[in-house]
Amino acid sequence: MEHEAVNGATGRRAARRSGTRTLWRRIREPLAQSTFVKNFIANLFAWFLRLIRLTSPMVEGSTQVAGGAYAHLEPGIIALWHGQHLLTPAYYPEGRPLVAMVSRSADAELQALMIEKFGIEAVRGSGGRDSSRHLDKGGAKALIALKKSLVAGKNVAMIADIPNGTPRDAGLGIVLLAKLSGRPILPSAIATSRRKVLEKSWDKTTINLPFGRSAVIVGPPVFVPADADDAEMERKRQEVTVSLNAATAEAYRLVDGGK
Repeated sequence: MEHEAVNGATGRRAARRSGTRTLWRRIREPLAQSTFVKNFIANLFAWFLRLIRLTSPMVEGSTQVAGGAYAHLEPGIIALWHGQHLLTPAYYPEGRPLVAMVSRSADAELQALMIEKFGIEAVRGSGGRDSSRHLDKGGAKALIALKKSLVAGKNVAMIADIPNGTPRDAGLGIVLLAKLSGRPILPSAIATSRRKVLEKSWDKTTINLPFGRSAVIVGPPVFVPADADDAEMERKRQEVTVSLNAATAEAYRLVDGGK
């Protein structure tokens, strides 16, 4: 009897969970189509990022990106890793135009709306391909748009690694943009001492939290010659990977107490 009671209680809990999931699926679709709801959520995300920036002072040793310290390298291509890029809108200096590549996926639509709250333009596409000769149509259009932005004097931000590929290993898309535009890649990382890492996500997405310390590191610029052949492109891809990983490690070292 006791065993049957336990099984019955377990079954009821499972049924409730199943019913909750079914209800959420029914609600989620119309919510996802609501412009009001999407803007409301994007505003919440933007507010949360501003709170992190306000309550997480930069530690000594951080790169001083304000005050035009990188003016001689602008317009430049800010390189970031997937899962480590979420704080960029809140830490990017005000008054300097920025265009960011955002995935075309439905989930990334909120991110595109959110960065626009900071005055950042969004270009939808995926440019982190493993072959500079095999960009899909959307990725090619996005790279063209980013190149035009650089020509117009605007900085651009781009995720360096390939979605659902090998995390923290640069693709050739960002290297191709540097080759076509003649502008430098700026390997960049932002870290906070208070954070939650989603270990099961493919890119170890980091959820940054307020009331801690923060650090911004910009590594040495990577220049790609206009006449770079395949071998040189691969060398530059590896250089971006090494430099971006070094910047990331340094940012975490600083916020974690310089260990």
